[in-house]
Amino acid sequence: MGKKLIFFHKEEFSTYKSMMTNKGYIINSITKYLNSNDILEHFDYQSEIIDVSSLTFAFKNDNLSFQLEQLLPFFSDETIFIADLKYEEVLTYELRYCIDEFEELEIELPKDNKPNNGVSKSFVKKRIIDLKGDDLKNFWNEFNGRLYGHQKFKDDFFKLVNVFNIFNALGEHKILSLFVLGDSGVGKTEIARVLQKCLKGKNKLAKINFGNYSSKDALNSLIGSPRGYIGSETGELFEKVKESDVGLILIDEFEKGDTAVFNYFLEVLENGKMTNSQGEEIDLNGYTIIFTSNISKENFKKVISPELRSRFNYKVHFSLLFNNDKDKFVRYRLGEIMNKFETKFNLEFPNDTHDNLVSKIEVSKFKNMRDLNKEIKDRFVEYITQTVIDTDETLEINY
Repeated sequence: MGKKLIFFHKEEFSTYKSMMTNKGYIINSITKYLNSNDILEHFDYQSEIIDVSSLTFAFKNDNLSFQLEQLLPFFSDETIFIADLKYEEVLTYELRYCIDEFEELEIELPKDNKPNNGVSKSFVKKRIIDLKGDDLKNFWNEFNGRLYGHQKFKDDFFKLVNVFNIFNALGEHKILSLFVLGDSGVGKTEIARVLQKCLKGKNKLAKINFGNYSSKDALNSLIGSPRGYIGSETGELFEKVKESDVGLILIDEFEKGDTAVFNYFLEVLENGKMTNSQGEEIDLNGYTIIFTSNISKENFKKVISPELRSRFNYKVHFSLLFNNDKDKFVRYRLGEIMNKFETKFNLEFPNDTHDNLVSKIEVSKFKNMRDLNKEIKDRFVEYITQTVIDTDETLEINY
């Protein structure tokens, strides 16, 4: 009897892990035993399975490769070795002198979880390209009404989506990408929030802030560590895209990302799909990706490479809103808050409440929409505290 290596489809891994855990096994990476002779002495083949997928990365380093090949013979022949099937070719060749038998795992999966050539097709999203006829007209009416100011952008976006719909249907344009520049609080991220609402999204928006991805290991946090390494995960980006119910991704503060992260999105925009470190793919066909940045127009070309700039379908700089647009925003936002409050607490405000609150907010004092929104909330809470709570002691509000 010799050593055996079993290859699994990535779709099988969670089922296999659960099945073996129930039998009393744990799965560890081969990297756990590097330079750890004491750990190897306590290895128990009856309770531990060794994932050697990470060896594919080690083979890029000749010294580490040699070290790992020297390590394998110390494991007993009864040891269960496993690896991701995507690495079958390189592992069967590199380990031909260490492993005596290679085979593919046979496991019965649920019908909705069968291998699918590595591409996840179960993520059904609401996308702009799915809107036709009256649905598309209603979408545009709502979008124009919810996004205040920036009329040129809205006109351009209307044309851009029409072009996208046609060439996406022809298979020539998979992702619609926007790069929005401007100072903080001018409404850049509001585009994504409005789009999500107009697409009738119910779950959280898939939003990633690149201010958290400036370190050299940022890519592992974004798309996960390679399978086989201790603590490997699918990454924040994959989790948020899976949880969202619309074909929309917001990348905030894009300029703060690490170079490796930039290069990753260069491939995403080129290929129209996301791939995590474990080989899982999500088809982004029909998606809209919005990148925002606080950098100036002058620094745009200095920070973003020509290759990446060319992948953005539309680039725009947002200026501050005019006072009349701010006033429209105040009226809408206050109305939205009041409607939610009335529904939540089953009460009705006097008819003049909305206009009275609007009159107390001097929009010309606010350049930043974020500060303006804070002022709206403060005024509303002040009114509630002085009026509603004083007259209804049973009303319980958690600020």
